[in-house]
Amino acid sequence: MSFLRSASASLPAALLASSVLLAGCNKPAAKTAVAAAPLSVSVTPVRTQVLRGGVTASGLLIPKLEAAVSTELSGYRVAKVFVDQDAQVAPDQPLAQLDDTLLRAQIAQQQAMVDEQKVASERSVEEAKRVSGLDNQGVLPQEQIVERRLAARSAGAGVAAAQAQLNDLLTRERMMTVRAPVGGRVLERTVRPGDIAAPTMVMYRIAADNVVELNAEVSEADLAGIHPGDHATVTLPDNASVDGVVRVVSPEVDAQTKLGHVRVTLPVRADLRPGGYGRATFTSSGRSATVIPESALRFDADGASVMTLGSGDVVRRIPVRTGAHAGGLVELLSGPQPGQMVLLGGGAFVLDGDKVNPVRTDPGAPAA
Repeated sequence: MSFLRSASASLPAALLASSVLLAGCNKPAAKTAVAAAPLSVSVTPVRTQVLRGGVTASGLLIPKLEAAVSTELSGYRVAKVFVDQDAQVAPDQPLAQLDDTLLRAQIAQQQAMVDEQKVASERSVEEAKRVSGLDNQGVLPQEQIVERRLAARSAGAGVAAAQAQLNDLLTRERMMTVRAPVGGRVLERTVRPGDIAAPTMVMYRIAADNVVELNAEVSEADLAGIHPGDHATVTLPDNASVDGVVRVVSPEVDAQTKLGHVRVTLPVRADLRPGGYGRATFTSSGRSATVIPESALRFDADGASVMTLGSGDVVRRIPVRTGAHAGGLVELLSGPQPGQMVLLGGGAFVLDGDKVNPVRTDPGAPAA
């Protein structure tokens, strides 16, 4: 009897424990149902638009026009040097003087020869005048008459030849002073007193009018968006910025590097030194590109990628190759096509193959 009584007393307690366990098992099931709901994510389409302000290129500073100063004379010693490196010169200003000692002696000798030829010419002319009107008169043989006339003409030609040689020497005398063909800054002086002049010897290099340009190297894809007259901001090694204007866009690109040259004319400044380095940003350039917001990019050990929205709102990871950045946009050189949806925020909490609840947002085209 005591055994039956104790068993009947423990039966309600067992039922109570069973109901508690069942109630505890129902709670995780509810949590699992909530976790299975698709995550809401922001998506935006890949678009094609003009990407502005994203073209930057570097290069060397060079003179817009560089004058190489030499002489056409050969064999004369340099007597004096008037101008040194970094000097400012004016057009036709004397730069160097050649020794004209031997030349002056040659000029005096040739001048005497001209005078001698003139005397001989006057004598021949007078002799030709004496036989004037005696043709076929029998006074003198006709052959002698013709010879006197030809001698007069030959003496006149001799005077002209001697005068031409004298003029050549006088021209050389004027060229003994080496002058600046243009005004500007002397970049280099290679001539020294005592050097022997030669046409192949460059004595000076001058930056004409002190105008310096940036010879920027630009990729083939970006050249189409740059035009003469466009403005560019050039950053110098000391972080100073100057405004320039595109003067020339190269009509060809290098077959090996696929780079073309863009010449940017800079304002005249004392701190712009040819041979220096500069970096240009072409603010008015623009070209059509496939772009996405920068927030759509994600980076991991495999490189850059985006999370795209596929059929059934399933997420797929696609590797991408990026190009220029401008105004919050990034250019896609490879990856999803225009119109395809990508997740913003890089899909930080989404894995490849997850189903999501897409919420379309259109950030538009951020201003460059």
